Amino acid sequence: MLPSFFIAHGAPLLAIENNEYTRFLESLGTKLPKPKAIVLFSAHWESDVQKISNVSEFDTIYDFGGFPEELYQIKYPAKGDSKVSTEIEDLLATEGIPCETNTSRGLDHGAWVVLRRIYSKADIPVISMSVNPSLSPAEQYKIGKSLAHLREKNILIIASGGTVHNLRAVRMDGRTEVDQWALDFDQWLEEKLSSWDLESLFNYETLAPAAQHAVPPFGKEHFIPIYYAMGAADQEKTSILLHRSYRYGNLSHSVWQFGELK
Repeated sequence: MLPSFFIAHGAPLLAIENNEYTRFLESLGTKLPKPKAIVLFSAHWESDVQKISNVSEFDTIYDFGGFPEELYQIKYPAKGDSKVSTEIEDLLATEGIPCETNTSRGLDHGAWVVLRRIYSKADIPVISMSVNPSLSPAEQYKIGKSLAHLREKNILIIASGGTVHNLRAVRMDGRTEVDQWALDFDQWLEEKLSSWDLESLFNYETLAPAAQHAVPPFGKEHFIPIYYAMGAADQEKTSILLHRSYRYGNLSHSVWQFGELK
């Protein structure tokens, strides 16, 4: 059985950079059995109703601007898996969770930057999933929990976002020190994730230090994928911080593993 993961996708430049974090992501894929398929919740696909991709082959979406031309030449032509898409529909329906399939959308950079670093060959079927910032954390957690059975079928569940993602606060001055407010928020988060303190996690906006700065209203969609990943490991309720580093003063690159590899 595969764990589920929350993986920060950082800035699009991660697709072409060679640094501590990109090297970690590349090593992660070598440490896991090759999955039958990958189900990925992306912060860059928001919808009011849970969306499930059902495509034969994904286009690559360049949902950013002003970056080097090299980025716009990257392709990640992963294929879909209609059987897994249908199974996800059935699992959500069993829990009374409304959902819709999408047969045309490509992979946004929240998906392909992460996937390309971990599985560069694009030879594993992908099912892309939307996130809904309007739901409560408990509802987001429930969606992930409803898909926990997929892990027993060697299907990898990834939620892509960022624990500290405030683009108005990033610093491009080249200094290496990390802002204390970002460290304080991530430390609080680590404590609550390690103890699986759902009550505190579901109320992070009022309980976590610097919560409004680390997870501003305009960046909430990057934080909430963590609940989808956690829910998929509800039966075990175990978490491991595999990596954490920062860029631009406060943009966090965190990788959390939920559940165990069995």
